[in-house]
Amino acid sequence: MSGEGQTAQLLDFSAALPRQSVVSFDRRELSEILNIYGRMVAAGEWRDYAIDMLKDRAVFSVFRRTSEMPLFRIEKNPKLARKQGAFAVVAAGGLVMKRGHELPQVLRVFDRQLKLV
Repeated sequence: MSGEGQTAQLLDFSAALPRQSVVSFDRRELSEILNIYGRMVAAGEWRDYAIDMLKDRAVFSVFRRTSEMPLFRIEKNPKLARKQGAFAVVAAGGLVMKRGHELPQVLRVFDRQLKLV
C-alpha cells in the first residue's frame, strides 16, 4: 500500500444536490417589519412573532399570545409582484387588509390601527 500511481479524485457534491430556493425578506424589508413590530409591542398589542421562509413565499406572523393563531401575517409572494403586488397584510380570518408593490405602503395599514385604538 505505497499509494504510488494513485491520485485522489475530488467530487463537488454541492453541484449534485438540488438547490431548493426559498423566498425570504431582505434586510431592508425585515427592518421595516421589525420597526412596526417594536411599536406594537411597546403599545402592548403584540407579544410574539414567527418567520417562515417557504418555497413560494415568506411570512412574518405576529401573535398576541404564543399559543394563539397569528393576529396578522405579513406575506411576501414574488409570483404576485407583477399583478397585485408581492406584499400583503392578512388578518387572522384570512381577510387581505392591504396588498401592494411596496412594503412601506402596505405596512401603513398598522398606522391607521394605532390611531383608532
